[in-house]
Amino acid sequence: MKFYFTFLSVLITLISCKNDSNEHSINYAYLGGEIINPTTNFIVLTKDDAVIDTVKLDGRNRFLYKIKDLHEGLYTFSHGGEFQLILLEPEDSLLFRLNTLDFDESLVYSGKGNRKNNYFINEFLQNEDEEKYILKLCQLDGATYQKRVDSLKVSKISALESFSSKYNPSDLFLKIAKANIDYSYYFSKEVYPFGHYGKNKAAILKSLPEDFYDYRNEINYNDDFLSSHHNYNKFLRYNLSNLSLTSHDKHDNNACYDRKSLCYNLDRLKLIDSLISNPAIKDELLYHFTMGYLSKSKNDENNKILLKSFLEKSGNEASKKKMARYTNSINRIKEGEQLPEIRLVNYKEEILKINKLIDSPTVLSFWSHTYYDHFKESHYKLKELKVKYPEVKFIMVNIDSYAMEKSRRLLEGSGFNNTNEFKLENPEEATEVLAVYPMTKTILIDKNRKVANSNTNIFSVQFEEQLLGLINK
Repeated sequence: MKFYFTFLSVLITLISCKNDSNEHSINYAYLGGEIINPTTNFIVLTKDDAVIDTVKLDGRNRFLYKIKDLHEGLYTFSHGGEFQLILLEPEDSLLFRLNTLDFDESLVYSGKGNRKNNYFINEFLQNEDEEKYILKLCQLDGATYQKRVDSLKVSKISALESFSSKYNPSDLFLKIAKANIDYSYYFSKEVYPFGHYGKNKAAILKSLPEDFYDYRNEINYNDDFLSSHHNYNKFLRYNLSNLSLTSHDKHDNNACYDRKSLCYNLDRLKLIDSLISNPAIKDELLYHFTMGYLSKSKNDENNKILLKSFLEKSGNEASKKKMARYTNSINRIKEGEQLPEIRLVNYKEEILKINKLIDSPTVLSFWSHTYYDHFKESHYKLKELKVKYPEVKFIMVNIDSYAMEKSRRLLEGSGFNNTNEFKLENPEEATEVLAVYPMTKTILIDKNRKVANSNTNIFSVQFEEQLLGLINK
C-alpha cells in the first residue's frame, strides 16, 4: 500500500510538471485512493451539492481522478451512503485509503494536501468524542459549564496555532479551521439547555450567565461558504431549536418543554422562515425538522397542519412533493389497519408479498449498508429477542438497491443467517409506502395482519412491554 501511494505521488508529480510547462495558471488538483470492502464500484465527487463526477474504481478498488478548472475549497466524496469533506487547493495531489466497515476512523490521507486534511479528519473524530463529554458536562450549573467549554476552545486554538507555525497553511485552511472551532464551541453552548436535567427548559435558559449567548450577535445565518459545513449546520439546528424555546414558552404558559409539541415545531419553522434567506440553508433546515416531527407523530391532523406550514415556507419543489408523499404514507399506516402491501425478495431470490409472510405476532425492522453500526446492533438485539419471544416472528428488510450478493456477504460475514431476511423488490417505492424514516423505525403487526404500532424502536425502553402487549392481543 505504501509503495502504491508513493508510486502514485511520483506519477502525479511528473504529470503535474509536464502540464505546468503548458499551463500559465495552475487550477487543477488530483484525487485518488483505495477503498477496502467497497459497497459500490464508484465514488461520487461533489462541491456545493453539485455533482462533479462519478468516478469508477478499478479492479483493485482504486482510482485516480484529475479535477480540472478547480475552484479551491471544500469538496465532498461519498461512497455507499457515507461521505467526508476534503479541502482541495491548486496543485494538491491528495490520496486516501479507507475501510467502509469503519469509514471515518480508518480514513488516512497521503500525498500533497495530506497534512491539512489529516488535521480535519482528526479534528472531526475528536469532536465526535467531545460531544459525548459535553453531554456529561451539561449537568453542571451554567457558570461552571461555561468555564469548561471555554477551556476546550482555548486548547483547540492552541493546537491550531501550533499546526500553523509548523506548516504555514493557506488562509483558506485557517478560515475553515477557525470556523470549525467557533461553531463547535457555539454548538456546545446551544446544546446546554437540552442536555441539562430538568424539564422546564425555559427556566434553565433564564438561569444562565448574562453573557452565555453573547456570540449570537456575530452569527451569519446565511453563510454560503459554510452551508455544507458539518459544524455550522449542527450549530444551526440546535441554535434554532434553542431560540424557539423562548417564543414557545410565551404562549404555552410555561408548560414543560415537549419537542413533539405541534406548537413548538410550528414556532421553529416560523423562526427559520424569518431568520434565513439563503435557499439551500433554509430548505435543508425546514426539511430536517419537518421530517423529524412527522416521523414520530401519529396524529393525522397535526401532521397536516405541520405539512401545510412546511409547504408554505419551502422553495424546493422536489422536497415539497416528497414531504407530501411521506405525510400521506404515515397517515395511511394506521393502527388497526392492514399493512400496505409491498413485495419482498428472499435470499433464494423468490418474490413474496409481505402480508403473506405474517401469520403470527410480527416485528418488522429495516437495515442498510449505509448505517453499518445500526445493522450490527439491531441484528444482535433481534437475536436476543428471538430467544426470549419464540412466538414472535422477526422480519428484517434490507432497503438498499444493491445487488442481493452484497447483502448476503455482509450477513454471512457478520455471523448472521438469512432466515426471515429479505430485500425490497422496489426499494425507492417501498420505502416511501412504508415511510421508512428514521432507520430505527420498527412496525409491530398482530396475528390478524393488522398494524399494532406503526412506529417504534427495538432499542426503546418500552419496546419489550409493547412486544408483550402484541403477544397478548
